[in-house]
Amino acid sequence: MSAPKQLDPSVCNVKVTPGAVVCLEADYFGEITIGSRTVIHPKARIIAEAGPIIIGEGNLIEEQAQIIHRLPEGSEPQDPPPVMIIGNNNVFEVDSYCQASKIGDNNILEAKSHIGWGVELTRGCVIGSLCSLVCPQTIPENTVIYGDELHRRSQAEKPASQGLQLDFLTKILPNYHHLIKPRKKVAA
Repeated sequence: MSAPKQLDPSVCNVKVTPGAVVCLEADYFGEITIGSRTVIHPKARIIAEAGPIIIGEGNLIEEQAQIIHRLPEGSEPQDPPPVMIIGNNNVFEVDSYCQASKIGDNNILEAKSHIGWGVELTRGCVIGSLCSLVCPQTIPENTVIYGDELHRRSQAEKPASQGLQLDFLTKILPNYHHLIKPRKKVAA
């Protein structure tokens, strides 16, 4: 295994809450806060250019998933900068791309799905594989978007929890990957 790459503190400020498993082999840029029980696989990308990204608890961010907080081209930087908030218990599957302005709880972005800037996912939504949402909009709770023509339907219950998978990955990933450790608080 090659030596772990060093996080450049001049462009990256990653705060990891105890209980999170955050692989060093992923790409990080900007101010990022990661909640407990969140698992970030190697080769994921989390880029906070427009402002901070706050990731809640129990999220699963798989290989090659991208979470990008960037203003649209031609936009001026804002003061204070906007914050991208990702709720709890969300799943970003392999090669998904997310630029959503806000993500609630219990959402799933399936493999190769694309969520553009200005889209807001509420709660319990599933964005199907290869589906692309690029127009600013708010997706109502428990909406499933699927197929080439972006069909929509409502589901009765929120998506199933990924608790067992998170528990498994929490035990296995530290055996094979370097992790970003939570910072210890210094007594004042």
